[in-house]
Amino acid sequence: MAKALMFMGTGSDVGKSLIVAGLCRVLSNRGLSVAPFKPQNMSNNAAVTEDGGEIGRAQALQARAARRPPLTAMNPVLLKPEGETGSQVVVRGQRRASLSARQYWTDRAQLLPEVLAAFHDLARNADYLLVEGAGSASEVNLRPGDIANFGFARAATVPVILIGDIHRGGVIASIVGTLAVVDPDDAALIRASLINKFFGDPALFESGKAFLERRTGLPCFGPVPHFAAAASLPAEDALALETYSGGQGSFHIAVPRLPRIANFDDLDPLRAEPGVTLTLVQPGDPIPRHADLVLLPGSKATRADLAALRANGWDIDILAHHRAGGMVLGICGGYQMLGRTIADPDGIEGQPGTSAGLGLLDVDTVLAPTKHLRTETAIHVASGEALTGYHMHMGVTQGPDRARPFARVGHEPEGAVGADGRVMGTYLHGLFAADGFRRAFLGHAASADLAYEAGIETALDGLAAHLEKHLDIDKLLALATQVEV
Repeated sequence: MAKALMFMGTGSDVGKSLIVAGLCRVLSNRGLSVAPFKPQNMSNNAAVTEDGGEIGRAQALQARAARRPPLTAMNPVLLKPEGETGSQVVVRGQRRASLSARQYWTDRAQLLPEVLAAFHDLARNADYLLVEGAGSASEVNLRPGDIANFGFARAATVPVILIGDIHRGGVIASIVGTLAVVDPDDAALIRASLINKFFGDPALFESGKAFLERRTGLPCFGPVPHFAAAASLPAEDALALETYSGGQGSFHIAVPRLPRIANFDDLDPLRAEPGVTLTLVQPGDPIPRHADLVLLPGSKATRADLAALRANGWDIDILAHHRAGGMVLGICGGYQMLGRTIADPDGIEGQPGTSAGLGLLDVDTVLAPTKHLRTETAIHVASGEALTGYHMHMGVTQGPDRARPFARVGHEPEGAVGADGRVMGTYLHGLFAADGFRRAFLGHAASADLAYEAGIETALDGLAAHLEKHLDIDKLLALATQVEV
């Protein structure tokens, strides 16, 4: 059985996911078998697992860091927001229901046995389990019925490292304050604090570290300096979209920021290209007239996001862009939007009904309860280049433009291309990570030197070396305890 250690944060976005990913690679480099685990995640960035389900993208990255295949047990409960007050609830990789926030918070404690079963499944085949909490550990208003933070830690008897982000300020108060406000039995599980995202000379925090150790009676790890190369790793959630636009290349890609944008890490390889400028178009802003490509991304609620697209006037901009000779690509939900209609007779994503699409592809989509979850190896028809992607969608798309497929999976057509060749749709997420395909698609704008997947490995190795340098790994691992079954 494994030893386990849990990493909680004083707030969201303090770097829990990256710390766990880096430590997974550290332990793997040491020849140990390590697995990541996150009891409950909330994200529309998801990945398909080897056992045919889906988990949060961050846990898939952590599994990659651990040099293990991603499994549904690594993230047994995934919440995928469908609106302001509700989410699709995915349990052990499969959609179970769509619930309002109030319904979920009322009923979530019932999922704890399944969370613990997944945790114990992983523990049977690992030396270490590194557990990531969710959001802030000090949200005492959410403590009753909790399965993501102390509710899980208490049930599984897992010790906790509390991470604080020094860059946002107030890190000493946030750590001391967390210990002060949580239940004493929860606080007793906290074995140490860890200071993350430090800028400048780490020696300047020595007195702060000493104060924390005196005040809390717990060891303080770090500070861990900011790791700039983390920007090249897939982001976990939509917080990254606030500063996502970038690049100064001559090929301009415009991406409307849909309210329920999903799997936006599809864009990461494009943003990494030196010859590309990627603009994430914010609500209220027009789609730039000089864009070469408008890319409609995935969506967790396609009809609702299509309505938001129209409310922003982006439908007019996209149609004008196409009339002027520009290219349009839709991925997953974006592909569905490009068709004539999107029907949801069973109310899968909201109220039953049918929405008119943009009409740029001669196809129609009918949403259905069954979610398609699988990885694919395909051939891009126009270039003959191979690509690997994954399907993660609900619905079937049919129509005349399917006779001109975007790609082929074996002998089966995948996606659709319009008669003029400038409008394309595909259900394949992750397609731009394939270097050959990306170069063929972008033409002169692509760099022959960019190896995207190899770059991810380089960043993970760099992150591991960074943590080895700034943390006492042996002392940290000594805090882990044997998993109890």
